[in-house]
Amino acid sequence: MASAARKASAKSRADGKPSSAPMAPKPAEFTKDQDLKAYRDMLLIRRFEEKAGQLYGMGFIGGFCHLYIGQEAVVTGMQMSLREGDQMITAYRDHGHMLAMDMSPRGVMAELTGRRGGYSKGKGGSMHMFSKEKNFYGGHGIVGAQVSLGTGLAFANRYRGNDNVTLTYFGDGAANQGQVYESFNMASLWKLPVIYIIENNRYAMGTSVTRSSAETDFSQRGSSFKIPGIQIDGMDVRAVKAAGDLATEWCRSGKGPIILEMLTYRYRGHSMSDPAKYRSKEEVQKMRSEHDPIEQVKARLLDKKWASEDDLKAIDREVRDIVADSAEFAQTDPEPDVSELYTDILL
Repeated sequence: MASAARKASAKSRADGKPSSAPMAPKPAEFTKDQDLKAYRDMLLIRRFEEKAGQLYGMGFIGGFCHLYIGQEAVVTGMQMSLREGDQMITAYRDHGHMLAMDMSPRGVMAELTGRRGGYSKGKGGSMHMFSKEKNFYGGHGIVGAQVSLGTGLAFANRYRGNDNVTLTYFGDGAANQGQVYESFNMASLWKLPVIYIIENNRYAMGTSVTRSSAETDFSQRGSSFKIPGIQIDGMDVRAVKAAGDLATEWCRSGKGPIILEMLTYRYRGHSMSDPAKYRSKEEVQKMRSEHDPIEQVKARLLDKKWASEDDLKAIDREVRDIVADSAEFAQTDPEPDVSELYTDILL
C-alpha cells in the first residue's frame, strides 16, 4: 500500500502539483522500544474497543458508539510525532484518539457509561469528550464540524506565535462537507499550522467511497487551495510515523497546512447498530489476515527477536487488566447528581 501511495504522490506532481510539495516518505525505521510501545499502544486501543462493544451489547453504554478497531496505526503513529503543546481534534470515532493522547482509560470508559468520573462528567457520552489538560479538543458528533474547529485552534497557535501544531482528523465521508473547503481556504491563506488527517476507511457510513466521491484520491482534495497532500499506508504504524514527522516539520517551518490521507480500514460496522452488510466477510478477513496493524508489529518483534511470544502475552495481560479495571470503574462509578443537569451546558 505504501508503494502505491508513493507512486500516486509522484503522479500528482507530474500532473501539475507544486514542485515544493512533499513526497510520501519511506516507513520509519523503528527501534526495539518504539516497536514495543507501538504494539502496546495499539493493543490497548483494540482491547478497550472490544470491551466497549461488549458493554454496549450488555446495555451499559447507550446512544451511539463508533469503534476504532482496525484503524489503530493511524492515531498511534501520528501521536509518536507530536511534541508537548500540540493539539488533537477529531470526529465521533474518538476513543482511540483519547487513549493515544494518554487520557485515562477509566475516564474514557466512565464517560461511555454516563458516569460522573467520565471526562465530560457523564454528559457527553461516546462522541463528546474533551481534555484541555491533554490538549484533546473532542470528539464531535456533527460530521465535518471538527475541521473548522481544528482550523481555529491552528489560527490561535499562529496568532500567539507558538510552535504548536494541530492535528485535525476526519473521515472520507466528512471530506465531502462544504465547511471542510472553507477551512482549507482560510488555512492556506493564513499559512496555519494544521495537519488535516483524512482517515479513509473506504466506507462513509455504509456507502463505498467509489459511489459517493467523484475524486477518490483524498490527498488531492486541497489542490485548488494550494495545500499539498500525500497518501499513506494507514495500516503500517511506521509509515504513519514517517508521515507525521514530515507533516509536523512542514507546519512548524511555516509552510502552512498539509493533508495526510491515511488508507485504513475498520473491521466493525460504522457504529454498533450497523451490521455492515454492504461488504463481504471475505473482504474484511483479507484485511485482517494481510494488513492488520497490530499483527504487523507483532511479526516484526518476533522476527527480530526483540520479544518472545511470552513477552507479548505478558503485554496483552497487562493491557487486558487495564481495560478490565476501566470497565469495572465505569459500571460502579455513580451517575451524575441531578443538580449537575444544567451545569457546563450551553443553553
